[in-house]
This record gives sequence, structure tokens and C-alpha cells, in this order.
Amino acid sequence: MARRPLPRILSNGTAQIAKSRELARTAADSATDVLHPLITVTRGLRRLAAAGRRKWAATPKDRRGPLLFLVASVVLIVALVPYGPLLAVITLMAAAAWAGRERTPPPATGPDEAQTARLQSLYDALVPYFSTADDPAPLYAHGGDWEKTFASYDFDGDGRVSRLLIHYPAYFTDGEPESRARIEQLLQAKSGRGREYHFDWDEEGNELTVTVLAPLPTDIAAQPFVTAPGETVLGFTDPADVQRTLPLTHGEERRDVPPVVWRTGARSTEPHLLITGQPGTGTTSLLRSIALQSLRYGDVVVVDGGGTGEYACLTGRKGVLAVECSTGGALASLEWAAHETERRLIAANRAHQAGRPAPDDIRNPLWILLDRPGALGHLAAADGGKDLPALLQTPLRHGRAVGVTVVIAEHLENLDVIGDAVRQHTRARVVLGTASAAELEAVLGAPPHTTPTRDVPPGRGYARLGTGPVLRLQVPATPDPYDDATSEAQRRAVLDLLPERTTPADAEQMPSEVAGVAVAEG
Repeated sequence: MARRPLPRILSNGTAQIAKSRELARTAADSATDVLHPLITVTRGLRRLAAAGRRKWAATPKDRRGPLLFLVASVVLIVALVPYGPLLAVITLMAAAAWAGRERTPPPATGPDEAQTARLQSLYDALVPYFSTADDPAPLYAHGGDWEKTFASYDFDGDGRVSRLLIHYPAYFTDGEPESRARIEQLLQAKSGRGREYHFDWDEEGNELTVTVLAPLPTDIAAQPFVTAPGETVLGFTDPADVQRTLPLTHGEERRDVPPVVWRTGARSTEPHLLITGQPGTGTTSLLRSIALQSLRYGDVVVVDGGGTGEYACLTGRKGVLAVECSTGGALASLEWAAHETERRLIAANRAHQAGRPAPDDIRNPLWILLDRPGALGHLAAADGGKDLPALLQTPLRHGRAVGVTVVIAEHLENLDVIGDAVRQHTRARVVLGTASAAELEAVLGAPPHTTPTRDVPPGRGYARLGTGPVLRLQVPATPDPYDDATSEAQRRAVLDLLPERTTPADAEQMPSEVAGVAVAEG
């Protein structure tokens, strides 16, 4: 028996029903727009009638008679006045339109109960630090009101304080770092741990502004940064701390991020850099990032004191004069760098005396990158070799005038073995990883205005260039491309920045050997 086809209304009924619903919805919206004034007046009349009933029900029975007489008199007067009924109808419609308007509830002002309790808790915690027994009119007192001291405040979605402006008495010792540290530690504990806070002390106005900082971006990989010769991007910081942004790419996304730019050269006030931190905090990654950027405009000598092969990707590349891991090779490279600095100084001096510009062979910047020199210095001292920090004195003292830059990365616990000359001439400093306030101040020369969290991502720390402010820093991800743990995207990003390979790894000559051959031929 042949199957009969379904009725047409069943086969395409869904489309017709959807179309009918859309037409009905459009018609309803149009009718609502057209009849909106009538709907508003009707709603107002209903509200006025309800208000009249409530007024009549609230009126005592002995006063209802006079009230009815008063209403009747008003109606009679309106009826006898020329155009009275018309004016009455217009007035009634206007009152109904006003009463029937859509009323939006007023925005909530002030903190709720939980936020008030949190602010009161902060106030009570500050009382012992901002009050004295002989104050005749204390701003902070037990059982006092927090509204007198907290001028403004903001809360995040979790109900925690995100910004707070605090007034404190003038006799508080805000000029002492110990007093400030106690208040900052207290506010961090009471406002919620796990976040970074920025403290802005206004000693003149006796105000403290506490702000929760947004996390710095950790997904920025190595890439060609838009910088001028002599500029090196150390990482990225908060937008309010710098007046410049760099256009970056992240996949298909483009965004502008505020950088921490370190300037080198003859006019630089911080010609050399010291990087320190705990193991695994990203010091080697930052040193590799600096090497990739410096190869765009100069030559590089790398000394790997750790001997882990983190810089094997630079071997045999254009502009890389040497990548040394052994003690003998490192000492020979540093000795060659010292002689090269002296040669450049002599050539520049002769050119200045003769009234000529500096020769081209001394204009090319030379970068000396040392990763963990303390380990090599210990091995050199054990073998009776030359003192490694002594070989750095000439490039550190005179390198700025002839384009020689020294960058040293050392662990935080080994800073005492790098020598006084290194600490004296490296006025640009970077501290990565978790460090105490005392350690940060000892390395940077000034305490940061933020409170770091206990757990920080790799490459996160602080930077200070000379006598400038202490800035939060996030280093761009520049891992070893030959490491198996490196993702394919980051590996490709680093490999794309490497110059072309010019010399096989086994056919490279040390700079010291090249210099020796040149002297012999001369």
C-alpha cells in the first residue's frame, strides 16, 4: 500500500508558525509604541484612583462628610467657571501622565551591610596605629565612625575593597619606612591576600590611597619590538607608571602595552644592567630576550656560567662572537672584551684629537652577557686563574663611551661574590621572583610601592633604572627553543628572531683567538 504524503500544513508548518510569531511580535511592538501615551495615562488614572481610595480609607468617619462637601464645592466651582471642565480634564490627564510614568528605582547609595562591616573592621584595625592617648579630638578611636576617615571607597564583584582613600592624623610618622610598612602590611591582610596593592602616600595632605592592581599580562611572547637603536625592552608594567606604549601582537590580536625601556649608549645614565632573582624566576629568559634584541644593532658575547646550554640557539649566528660555558673560554672572552674596550677607547681618543668622527669599527655596539658569573669565578679561583670580576672593570668603567654594554644575571643569594665594581656600575637593576621588602630595597635602592603576592609567575618582578621609580615588571616569554617543554608557538617566536646562521658550531673561533691571530699578523 503506497504511503500518502504528509499534508502541506504539517510539512512546512514550523516555518509558517515562526513567521506568524514574528509578525505578531512586530505588531505588538508597533501597537505598544502607538498606544504608549494611552497606556501611560490609563496607568496613571489607576494609580490616582488607588491613592484616592487609600486616602478615603485613612480619613476618619467623622471627617468624611466635610470632605465630601469640599469635593462637591470644588466640582461645582469648576463647572461654573468658563472653560473649567476642559481645564479640569487637561489637569487630570497631565496628573495621570505624571503618575503613570515608568519609574526606575534610584541607584543604591552607600555600602551594603557586608561592605559596611568590612570598612568598620578596617577602621578598628587602624585605631592602634593612628591614635594616641593625649589626642583631644582623635580621628581614630575605639567605637568610632569610619565615615570620618574613609573619604572614598570601591568594591569589586567579590565584595572586597578595590580602592580606598584614607585620612590619617598629621602626627603619624608617615616619613618613616617602618611606620609605612606596618600600615601597608595591615591593610593587605585585612583587605584580602592574593592581590597586589599600590600605596600612594600624600604626606602633605595626610592621605593614603590604596588601590588593587590588575595582574600584569603573562601571555606576551618574544617578538620584534618597535624600538630605536639603543633601546631595549626589559618587560611590561602598569599604564600609569610610564608614558609610552608599544604595539604588540598576540596571535591575531593587536594591543598596546606599556613597556619598561632601558636606554644604553654614550648618553645613557645607566649603561649596564644587573638581573637577579631566585632560580626559576626568569633571569635567563630575560637575558635571552636582551640578546635577541641587541643582535639587531650590535654584536654579542655570551658567557653561560650555569653550563646548562640555555644559549645554544645563539651559537654560530650572525653577530654572536662567542657562546662560552667553560672556565677557560669565559676568561678568554672577558679578557678579549677588556682589550677590545681599551682598543675602542684609544681609537676614539685619536679620532677626537685629529678632529675626525669615530671609526666605523668602534661604532658597532658590543654586548657582554654573563649568566651566573659567580659559578665561573669560583672555578677560576680554584684553578688559580684570573679574577673574573677584575676582567669586567674596564668594560664597566669605560664601556659607555665606546658602546660596550655589560648585562649580568646572578642568583639573589650569590650577589656578594660578583664584586664591588659590578654593584657600583650596574645602576639599572631588575629583581625577579619572590623577595622580601628588605631584599628588594637592598638591590633596588628603594622599596616598591606595591605588595607582591606570595606566588608569582615566572618573569614577574620589579625594575629600577638609576634613580627612577620602582616599577612592576613582567618579562616577555623567551624560552629556550631547544627545550622539550617549550610550546610550539613560543619556540617559533624565538626562532623567528634569531639571525641567520653564518658559521657551523664546530668551526667557530673565539674572539680571543681572532684577536691573537690579528696581533700575530700585525
